[in-house]
Amino acid sequence: MCTLTLAWRVFDEPVVVAANRDELLERPAVGPAVVETDPVVVAPRDEDAGGTWIGYNEHGVFVGVTNRWLDSDLAGERSRGLLVRDALRQRTAADAAAIVEAAVAEHEYQGFHLVVADADDARLLSWDGGLTATEFDPGVHVVVNVGADDTFDVPDRRREPGERQAEAVGSIRAELEPRDGETARGWRDRAAAVLGDHEFGVCVHDPEGRFGTRSSSLIVLGDEPEYHFADGPPCETAHEPVVLEGQV
Repeated sequence: MCTLTLAWRVFDEPVVVAANRDELLERPAVGPAVVETDPVVVAPRDEDAGGTWIGYNEHGVFVGVTNRWLDSDLAGERSRGLLVRDALRQRTAADAAAIVEAAVAEHEYQGFHLVVADADDARLLSWDGGLTATEFDPGVHVVVNVGADDTFDVPDRRREPGERQAEAVGSIRAELEPRDGETARGWRDRAAAVLGDHEFGVCVHDPEGRFGTRSSSLIVLGDEPEYHFADGPPCETAHEPVVLEGQV
């Protein structure tokens, strides 16, 4: 399970993200850094395929992806993480969405839910062999492997965990409803606590030690972008500020 929580146009800072990455524990990755310079892109890096699962650029564009669970596997000839890198090279979220639309017409990908957002636009692009685009309204949105907010497509072969995900989304959205007078960073900190709270079921530990929550990201985009990163499960790993050479 991967979990991506977005507060869009709720606070003065238009984009606030709290997300957990669940992956095979042996899959190599490195933490957030400047991975491209034209435009400047800040993201962690998957060392297997060279892509990423989350990041932002100097234009204030955020992109993040989760796997999408399906009843049948798609060909997946190209890494979804490379698609995120493609989208992060764009000047606007709308341009990023257009790049995704063009890419799925050219290459085969495994299922995904991909979020693009900036100060003016936020969308969910969902791929199951066909692409569905959903424009987000201002508010708090939660994306997991089986859908987002109150729209889910639970595959039969993962019925039980998929139904748990759908239930968790409702609990997370209720818990993270913005409070009167709350700031973006106050909400971010509450969201960080949810990501590490096993009551919500989004911090994953495999008893066999093969799979689980590998890392957690907190991103605030506005006049002064901020990225805090936990290089491990957030139930036991603190989110530390990401310090960049030549801050974006």
